[in-house]
Amino acid sequence: MNLYTKLQQRAADNKPVRIGLIGAGKFGSMYLAQIPKTPGVHLVAIADLSPAAARTNLARVGWNPALTQVESAQAAIKTGATWITDDWNAVVTHPQIDIIVECTGNPVAAVEHCLQAFAHGKHVVNVTVEADAFCGPLLARKAAEAGVVYSLAFGDQPALICELVDWARTCGFPVVAAGRGHKWLPHFCESTPETVWANYGLTPEQAERGGLNPKMFNSFLDGSKPSIESTAVANATGLTVPSNGLLYPPASVEDIPYVTRPVSEGGVLERKGMVEVISSLEANGRKIPYDIRMGVWVTVEAETDYIKHCFEEYNAHTDPSGRYFTLYKRWHLIGLEVGVSVASVALRGEPTGVATCWNADVVATAKRDLKPGDLLDGEGGYTVWGKLLPADTSVKMGGLPLGLAHNVKVVRAVTKGQSLSWADVAMDTSTPAWKVRSEMENMFAPAMKKAA
Repeated sequence: MNLYTKLQQRAADNKPVRIGLIGAGKFGSMYLAQIPKTPGVHLVAIADLSPAAARTNLARVGWNPALTQVESAQAAIKTGATWITDDWNAVVTHPQIDIIVECTGNPVAAVEHCLQAFAHGKHVVNVTVEADAFCGPLLARKAAEAGVVYSLAFGDQPALICELVDWARTCGFPVVAAGRGHKWLPHFCESTPETVWANYGLTPEQAERGGLNPKMFNSFLDGSKPSIESTAVANATGLTVPSNGLLYPPASVEDIPYVTRPVSEGGVLERKGMVEVISSLEANGRKIPYDIRMGVWVTVEAETDYIKHCFEEYNAHTDPSGRYFTLYKRWHLIGLEVGVSVASVALRGEPTGVATCWNADVVATAKRDLKPGDLLDGEGGYTVWGKLLPADTSVKMGGLPLGLAHNVKVVRAVTKGQSLSWADVAMDTSTPAWKVRSEMENMFAPAMKKAA
């Protein structure tokens, strides 16, 4: 509870945490908006494919243009300014930068950025959770081997869920379920960038004003992002996942402890200790009052009558039995909160969520009938959405991870609703991302097959 004090001390000592940001899009811009208000940090460099777009976003969030008129990271360090470049490698290899905030949203590129950062002794806060979803357990291991910290990004829901799970376990509560909210109806899995705004609840004008990317936001809506984020949570916390994908039970905040119980006790869970996502819409499309759409939650269990009575005495939010209690945070603020990760990693050496096992995977699943020659366009696009599955199920079927389903050609017919396998596509096996995924499967899959 003293990160801010530690940051103030770094400022007083003139030893700021030096940061390199890769990707200055929506999430990155939200973080940029907070940096000038945060003591003890110095954004040394921004790497973006379009430096001009990065400058536009800096202006949008209120940065002084005079603070970006330097020609190198070294000049930025001397003057307290920020260098803007299209050369990400120059940023991650600079010896005086402490932490890389990977914010591109491109999972294949993000893996390369993370590996290069580890190789040069840099901690990484990985906003691109899509990369963590398909190879986070191995990225975490490689970071540890390099003696650096790899972390999920606070402000994004996975890190906030991990915080709630950690709170529960540290207090001695068994975690029955944990997850996030989402606006969900079953047909949303077919949504495309052309249909996203009407389904999402925004006008095209609102989307344009906010600089919102329809493909990225469609990945939220079509179930890909909830699956990706639930995967990151399961792999970080050891919680298990539903056997055939998220169920999205509809519930108000009041009803979360009702539905996040085992089926045998009137809930929806296959077993205790699972991730799930709560829908803010009833099956008929009716909006649920006081929903958890933008928030996170954890349900814990009172294992004794004494604890159950404590819940009752303090008017805790429980199910009718009084045994299951849900703690929740109704909002998350995305990039506005990522400074917590930067401070935790730099000042405590602690991640705000990191993979500890391989429990879950996100498998690319056809939005429509696919034929040989079709080109997959990744999460949020027109061809596939991401389905959450147990990792051992994915391994047995040879599931194609959603994070690698970008610019990949289909080589045999796949029917709508079918999850794709490696054999269904012509995969580029030369990328660092594919090599890391392959290495991870070789490391974990034999044990899974043996256990089966």
